Amino acid sequence: MKYDESLKLQKKFNDLIPGGSHTYAKGDDQFPEFMPAYIDRGVGCHVWDIDGNEYIEYGMGLRSVTLGHAFEPVVKAAYEQMLKGNNFVRPARIELECAEEFLSVIEGAEMVKFAKDGSDANNGAVKIARAYTGRDKVGICANHPFFSVDDWFIGSTAMSAGIPEITKNLTVKFKYNDIESVEKMFAENPGEIACVILEAEKYDAPKDNFLQKLIDISHKNGALFILDENITGFRWHLGGAQKKYNIVPDMSSFGKALGNGFAISALAGKREFMELGGLHHKKERVFLISTTHGAENHALAAVIANIRFFKTHDVIGHLYEQGRKLEEGVMKSVKELNLEGYVSIIGPHCCSVYTTADQDKKPSQPFRTLFIQETMKRGLLMPSSIVSYSHTDKDIQDTVEKIHDSLIVYKKALNEGIEKYLVGKPVQPVFRKFN
Repeated sequence: MKYDESLKLQKKFNDLIPGGSHTYAKGDDQFPEFMPAYIDRGVGCHVWDIDGNEYIEYGMGLRSVTLGHAFEPVVKAAYEQMLKGNNFVRPARIELECAEEFLSVIEGAEMVKFAKDGSDANNGAVKIARAYTGRDKVGICANHPFFSVDDWFIGSTAMSAGIPEITKNLTVKFKYNDIESVEKMFAENPGEIACVILEAEKYDAPKDNFLQKLIDISHKNGALFILDENITGFRWHLGGAQKKYNIVPDMSSFGKALGNGFAISALAGKREFMELGGLHHKKERVFLISTTHGAENHALAAVIANIRFFKTHDVIGHLYEQGRKLEEGVMKSVKELNLEGYVSIIGPHCCSVYTTADQDKKPSQPFRTLFIQETMKRGLLMPSSIVSYSHTDKDIQDTVEKIHDSLIVYKKALNEGIEKYLVGKPVQPVFRKFN
């Protein structure tokens, strides 16, 4: 693999764009230093960078592309809608059509508001909860990495520069699958918490009816239950993880896979809460979500095409099946090379990630960088192990073989020292206080 053209542009990217990327997770500090691989195009699960290198991708647009890049039915629907115009001074009919299509699969929701990203949706949910309860504090799951770009969340992370201390103090935390931590949080903040927000599942499944108990305790303490489905929606189940785990949140947010890569998100919920952002009530008005491009018509057309494809094809089943095959193939290599405890794949098959460890079997960013470096050399773009509907059996088999070869180098680095094999600086966590 050569990166001549990408390396020429690397400095200009960073000169003109803070961090060199519009999304921190896509930044230079997340990939090997001398392998920037700026993307030119993608089809299905394959992408090509500006140097002409081809990869099988396992990031899938940070989990936003579930069907595949340039997926014809979705692209065609968006294109045909663009020819009609895509932003008017009054709502277009497609806004109602998309709302109906979306609500037809999200059974517990009665109203929906579209926006551009998951942060918009979660911000709206928190605002509604605060207005409805008259409280200020937000309870977030400490085990889940991201909810919003807004201060109420970012203030709780290591990158909290620029956020007032008073704002930081309004966010409190509980632990996933730890109902005692939930009870403790409410006990320490009596009558102050407006809502709790979490993902239904990250890497570990809910245990002992945790989600149901969390809803009950939240409601008992006068707080609303918000479910972040930006990742789980349209991956765990067509009706979201809420359908899989048989729960009904007060409000839930969707994004990423909702439009198969098109910029669209949704806040859905029960009428008594969502209507506070509407016109038909006597209470104080809530400025819920109001974005110029929130209902961009071609993105709504993409949502409709996306949902209809899910309804007529077993997309979810395919994700689970291909994810299972990937995990089994990788773990077979791990066992053959005696790398148990050093490399593994965790999480549900529809949305898994891999782990990397050093000689002491502790999580390691340098060894993560080495893994990415070696898999990129072999034609895999693999910051995670996310599959799509476009990943075929051949793609999975090719991937497993390339990972096996990469793990041979990984094992050598464990035995001989990583400095002998890693080129450049190791990647860094996104949420850190200093560069």
